Amino acid sequence: MALDGCGLLCKYTLFIFNLIFALVGFVFLGLGLWLRFSDSTRAIFQFEALNSSAFVIAVTVLIITGSVMLIVVVFGDYGACNEKRCALQIFSALVTILAAAVVFFGVMAYSRKEEIGLRMGEFYSSIYLLYVANSDPVLAVTLTFIQKLLHCCGVTGVPLLDFAKETCPDPESFLEHLKMDTCPLAIINVFNRNAPLVMGVFVGTGALLLLALICSSTLAKKLKTPSSPQYIILTQPPTSQLEYIPTSTSISYSFSDQEPVAFTPLTVANIPIVMT
Repeated sequence: MALDGCGLLCKYTLFIFNLIFALVGFVFLGLGLWLRFSDSTRAIFQFEALNSSAFVIAVTVLIITGSVMLIVVVFGDYGACNEKRCALQIFSALVTILAAAVVFFGVMAYSRKEEIGLRMGEFYSSIYLLYVANSDPVLAVTLTFIQKLLHCCGVTGVPLLDFAKETCPDPESFLEHLKMDTCPLAIINVFNRNAPLVMGVFVGTGALLLLALICSSTLAKKLKTPSSPQYIILTQPPTSQLEYIPTSTSISYSFSDQEPVAFTPLTVANIPIVMT
């Protein structure tokens, strides 16, 4: 059905939202699957004593989060592009659950920032040790990204002596050639110092999900509203220009300068009546 300006705006907003959501979901799922099944990390999951480690938990969360995001994208894109109300309703339900979960975890991250900081530091240390043992290029990219983001250098903080010094960022001063922040400590400090910012990121993500929920609900409502019925206005020439020809089996009308046209009378009129 044809959509008005508001409906089209919601439709294209959902499309852009789902596109970004799909890219993030693919990154999370791909990274999680690689960390789970890579030759350099697969052995970690084969020891029951490590099942509760931060590394295993983080990889599991990446896989689950990426999968859920892609499922949400499938329903969202199908419902928006094909204008299917059922798919949009499922998308709205999933986005509602996801938004509530994001806000909940944001509050939990703020209230337990010390524990989460320690867990994230442990996760970094696991990746660091795996890279030192295997020199995997994907792990190198991961370490480089984290260390440049936090401006830290490995677990020693000494660029010249660190086992993964090639992944350390470039020093910004003469003193940083000798000593930089260690990454586990930098991660803990980020969570302790920027806990309100971390919670703000979670709440902001929840707000974006709420915007997608509003657009989805609005689009579903637009699709539910039936289009205006089309009426055909029948006009009749003046009686003075018509010639009535009586007959027992037909009714005909004609103009004075045309051949008469006969119509077979209706015996039963099947007209629905609305009871009020």
